[in-house]
Amino acid sequence: MPRTALRICPLCEATCGLTLTIDGTRVTGARGDRDDVFSKGFICPKGASFGAADADPDRLRTPLVRRDGVLREATWEEAFDAVAAGLRPVVEQYGPHAVGVVLGNPNVHTVAGGLYPPLLLAGLHTHSFFSASTLDQMPKHVSSGLLYGDAGAIPVPDLDRTDHLLLIGANPLESNGSLCTAPDFPGRLRALKARGGTLTVIDPRRTRTARLADRHVAVRPGTDALLLAAMTQVLFEDDLVDLGQLAPHVQGVEDVAAAVRDFTPEAVAAACDVEADVVRALARELAAAPTAAVYGRIGSCTVPHGTLASWLVDVLNVLTGNLDRPGGALFPLSATDKTPRPAGPGRGFALGRWQSRVSGHPEAKGELPISALAEEIDTATGEGSPIRAVIAVAANPVLSAPDGDRLDKALGTLDFMVSVDPYLNETSRHAHVVLPPPPPSQAPHFDFAFNTLAVRNQVRYTRAAVPLEAGRMAETEILARLVLAATGMHGADPAAVDTMVIDQTLGKAATEARSPVHGRDPRELAAQLTGDNGPERRLDMMLRLGPYGDGFGSRPDGLTLEKLLAHPHGIDLGPLTSRLPQPLKTVSGKVELLPGPIAGDLPRLRQALGERAAGLVLVGRRHLRSNNSWLHNVPALTGGSNRCTLHVHPEDAERLGLVDGAPIRVRGAGGAVTAPVEITDTVRRGVVSLPHGWGHDRPGTRMSHAALDPGVNVNQLLDGSLLDPLSGNAVLNGVPVDLLPLDTPDRPATSVRDLAPQN
Repeated sequence: MPRTALRICPLCEATCGLTLTIDGTRVTGARGDRDDVFSKGFICPKGASFGAADADPDRLRTPLVRRDGVLREATWEEAFDAVAAGLRPVVEQYGPHAVGVVLGNPNVHTVAGGLYPPLLLAGLHTHSFFSASTLDQMPKHVSSGLLYGDAGAIPVPDLDRTDHLLLIGANPLESNGSLCTAPDFPGRLRALKARGGTLTVIDPRRTRTARLADRHVAVRPGTDALLLAAMTQVLFEDDLVDLGQLAPHVQGVEDVAAAVRDFTPEAVAAACDVEADVVRALARELAAAPTAAVYGRIGSCTVPHGTLASWLVDVLNVLTGNLDRPGGALFPLSATDKTPRPAGPGRGFALGRWQSRVSGHPEAKGELPISALAEEIDTATGEGSPIRAVIAVAANPVLSAPDGDRLDKALGTLDFMVSVDPYLNETSRHAHVVLPPPPPSQAPHFDFAFNTLAVRNQVRYTRAAVPLEAGRMAETEILARLVLAATGMHGADPAAVDTMVIDQTLGKAATEARSPVHGRDPRELAAQLTGDNGPERRLDMMLRLGPYGDGFGSRPDGLTLEKLLAHPHGIDLGPLTSRLPQPLKTVSGKVELLPGPIAGDLPRLRQALGERAAGLVLVGRRHLRSNNSWLHNVPALTGGSNRCTLHVHPEDAERLGLVDGAPIRVRGAGGAVTAPVEITDTVRRGVVSLPHGWGHDRPGTRMSHAALDPGVNVNQLLDGSLLDPLSGNAVLNGVPVDLLPLDTPDRPATSVRDLAPQN
């Protein structure tokens, strides 16, 4: 008899509640949970395809261990024996930095990914840490760290109450939102317009979001920071700066005025391809709105001045008085955040505490640029040892990082590699051990990361909808055992990892004066924790110690795991509220509006005023039925408009003699790929677009459906040399490319300057 079960969707950042239909142990359907306190029944094609993704026959079911050069099925004991035998000799011979840890985007979509990677990094003591953040959002973390003293303090637009929303480099109708967790983002934008609000979209493509906008500005790719700087200059020039209640909490306003003086609308117009009058209108409309929010995303992050663009987004919110007020941009307060500390000066945020071995890239938020991973493996020069072992958790950098061909070769030279991945994909095929987590129906779900970015404070938790299949291992146990194997404690009880964290956390909390459990016995506190296992007991602890928690009995009406389980559709914690100055951890205790590293990077932006690529430039794109390289093996989520084609404007196609549907060679500094042309006016003139996450044509993978229509890897057009210097984020958009005849050899340009202009 079919039954239903609730599950929070793990397939994008919207975190929608699902109602699953289950026949035996098989998910046969998924619909939106109408009673979910956050998503209220909304569902997108990804969520509707939950069952197909869950039951993908290509998902690995047992560990794989490489024997005699071939990956073969093995027991879990054999797999972890091999992990310990492979990793520890590398650490002991070459030191901890010879082990690279690579985390992929799916880590933030699982309970295990939120709880165990920090323990792995702390136990290894390695500086060789890379993640998908430097392909996506690191500029926003760095700008927030510099402005507010906390790289995790990211204000989000108050979508449900704002009068004016300006989006730059964001397409939430297809991405479902990012660094802004908002189920039914499209519905929220339509509600904004229905209540008389204004939507402005700045994007070189006429996306679905741009088509909904009241004003669409087709900026030239890569010039986002110039445009935002000019808008900032207009606010000062027209005497429109009004901090309102923010004024006591901000320093450096006059410094910003001086810093942007040269970025007039007339000065940026040619570089941005946006008329000066339009720039002025954007700034004046923003300042005139009763409430407003500026929101920038991946298109404004993955460009040469990504950190400056991210900084200027917040500068505009500050100067118009819209930071930290309802209807503007606010700081969420998650149920598992630490109890808010008293307002006051903090330690601040530091960049460049160490550098990469080969090119000397500075770390940001503890990470090195993933663009440098290949050279850190295959280049012997530089102080210290190259990376000789890699731990990859839910990561596929061969497709997601620049110059996958080089990284592909480098991974093949490692002494040892372990992948935690449900698929044998373009990266995990190199592993000596593959540890497959179970499908999402067999795992619990709590959004540790995305609740810190949610447009409404709420908390939801769903246990596994289907019992763990015989022979599988929970992802939490996989990562706990990996921590033990990597840190010289192989064979210890994996439950000891959670016990250690609980003991340490409660011991520290009991000594902190502001803690709700100050002075209490940590053992007595630990005995109060509930839950079926270590991860649930840790969640209970975090909820109890958090801002809404019961404080282990000191706040009887507060939140606990038992209370959360009694509310299967979640608990609404209310709209976002003004929180300054409490979130600030800067040395001054204020919003530091012009931090030193930002000021030091502005001359590079001034230089860009006179720069303009003569030929075509490339941008990526996303699709509602896709999420990076994850979902191309699910038939229901491929085909139709979700295809790997090169979008070209009709005038560019006519000038170059291109035919719709015909293949064309696309060449960049990292190499060349062949893709079919799709002629469309959704891209502006001078811009071509290829989607991200394709290129499933490498041998040795087990993704049978993806291989039927593999597409091409857009990141192979990049050689990895272009980075935003402050954040180390890869430059993926606004890069020059050539379109060449099919018989052109696969010879990359030696640099972006070698790309012949198309006039």
